[in-house]
Amino acid sequence: MTSPHPDPHSDTRADGAPTTSAYDHIIVGGGMVADAAARGIRERDQDASIAIISDDIDEPYTRPALSKKLWTDPEFTWDDVPLGTAEDTGATVLLRTRVTALRPEAHEIDTDAGGTFSYRTLLLAPGGRPVPLPVEGGGKSDRVVAFRTAEDYRHLRALAAHAERIAVVGGGYIGSELAAALVQQGVDTVLVHSTPTLGSDVFPADLAEHFAAMFREAGVELVGGREVVGGVAGDAGVRLDLEGGDTVVADAVVSGLGIEVRSELAEAAGIRTGDGIVVDARLRTDRPDVYAAGDAAEYPDRILGRRRVEHVDNAEQMGRQAGRNLAGAEEEYTHTPYYYSAVFGTRYEAVGTLDGSLETVEDWAEPRERGVVYYLDEDRVVGVLLWNVPDATDDARAVLAEEGTVDRAALIGRIPGGSR
Repeated sequence: MTSPHPDPHSDTRADGAPTTSAYDHIIVGGGMVADAAARGIRERDQDASIAIISDDIDEPYTRPALSKKLWTDPEFTWDDVPLGTAEDTGATVLLRTRVTALRPEAHEIDTDAGGTFSYRTLLLAPGGRPVPLPVEGGGKSDRVVAFRTAEDYRHLRALAAHAERIAVVGGGYIGSELAAALVQQGVDTVLVHSTPTLGSDVFPADLAEHFAAMFREAGVELVGGREVVGGVAGDAGVRLDLEGGDTVVADAVVSGLGIEVRSELAEAAGIRTGDGIVVDARLRTDRPDVYAAGDAAEYPDRILGRRRVEHVDNAEQMGRQAGRNLAGAEEEYTHTPYYYSAVFGTRYEAVGTLDGSLETVEDWAEPRERGVVYYLDEDRVVGVLLWNVPDATDDARAVLAEEGTVDRAALIGRIPGGSR
């Protein structure tokens, strides 16, 4: 879709897609950050031209649905997934297009389609690429999916329709959600994860045991404590080689092993990077008029300190703030994001650091069914887990922001939904 406010210097690509040589604001990346940023721009400026340049094949969409509601909620269909970015904001969305070079001093970018675009402000929201499995032939096999995009969802959905057995690799929130989704579709599902007990890297031991039992009771085979070190994908299926010499065989495999941050464009342009693209409180990089947000941005959280967050709440809130700042707001990003997951009717939300090795204070209204877990490091609360406790993330943030040594006894009942 072409912006209703195009720059007068415009042309058309050889494949017929509209391009404009100059935009007020360019967003590199086509995820939920891009959608939120375009809307943030429009909060301050109804007339500026906006371009979203994405190497995805779909316009911005609600990513969490790919491993959650599309599998579990029959009322939620594919029509609910697109965010309507172009229609709602008037942004020009260029798909299947990769930015190959950024020249901050010239305020220009190049793309693999041969175009050069200039900008007044630029937002880098490249996200990341999924960590691949070390499986021979996996990069070319239709039976191996490194899960990240809407196209990956469609691919896995097609596999689930005819595969008898699918292996899921990765015990984090994406891997666990996919295993839950697949077994509820009637697929024989095996979940391979590297922790001794599923969830033991983030939950206290007793809660991790309960979490793992939810999967076993649903029919998921759990293979824990071993990483995938090799394997082969062939016409008949996939073999995964595990640490210690064991193997897992399945018709197909899907992995949720996290992402590799896509910071190479920023690095090549001389922009400072660390764990991600380094930004200040206003989401600015160290180059004029270049901002960054989302999975790839390392930012100073006002409560938790400098960090990089790969969750939807951060994408939406940081994207909106970045868009407002592109349009001149000059506002600090003060939101401390939360993340959530939902499996087998249980929803948990978390703010801060969840580490199963930390000291915890548990406050259960109903043991393992509804309660709050506080994570402590050096006598301070550094993380809060809300287990089936809705509408309490602001309370969790307030606990994390408190100064001084924590009174452990006072944590019991501190957040509504616990024991009181």
